[in-house]
Amino acid sequence: MTRICTQFFAAFAALFLASCANQKPTTEIAKEGQPEAKPKFVNPHPAGTYDHFKAEPNYPKTSSVWKNEELLSQTNPSNSHIVVSLEKQRAFLMNNEEVAMDYPICSGTKSRPTPKGTFHVLEKIVDKSSNRYGKILDASGNVVNSDADSTQDNIPAGGKFKGAPMRYWMRLTNDGVGHHIGPVKRYPASHACIRGPSAVMPLVYSKMKVGSQIKVE
Repeated sequence: MTRICTQFFAAFAALFLASCANQKPTTEIAKEGQPEAKPKFVNPHPAGTYDHFKAEPNYPKTSSVWKNEELLSQTNPSNSHIVVSLEKQRAFLMNNEEVAMDYPICSGTKSRPTPKGTFHVLEKIVDKSSNRYGKILDASGNVVNSDADSTQDNIPAGGKFKGAPMRYWMRLTNDGVGHHIGPVKRYPASHACIRGPSAVMPLVYSKMKVGSQIKVE
């Protein structure tokens, strides 16, 4: 009887060990399963507030504009200035030390950088075209150079140079850097000027005057 029991338990132990050998460790099962879902982002700030706007995952790359409507209505050429962040590619229309509007901009490339410093608006012109950058057309009116520099590129016989539009122009420097309407890519892409959205610049323009400060940092 003792011998039979011993053989039974030996056989049972062998079967148990074989069964365990075929099982995968728990950690391997977890690896083969579906990855855990990332926790959904929850903005901790009240909707509509500036803190909420800045806390969003797509800030500052967003093309959206934030406005403090009440403060913006109180902003005028006597209490306004602009701060431009080259790192964030954003500009801030300020009412004294408060942000009235935060909007996207597009500054100069590495080869044609936007200068840093504190500037003052030297002139304001609604309908302005570049004297240097634009397109070169042939005698038939066809574009032969869409990114021309009038100081370096040749104009064919009968052709002409057409300066790039820079509406709602506010000049910062005497050598042609200004803040104006232009394509606002979400990375530096201009010829040193600070481009702003067409939906924003007329309002920004109206809040500034010749002599108003624009700080580029």
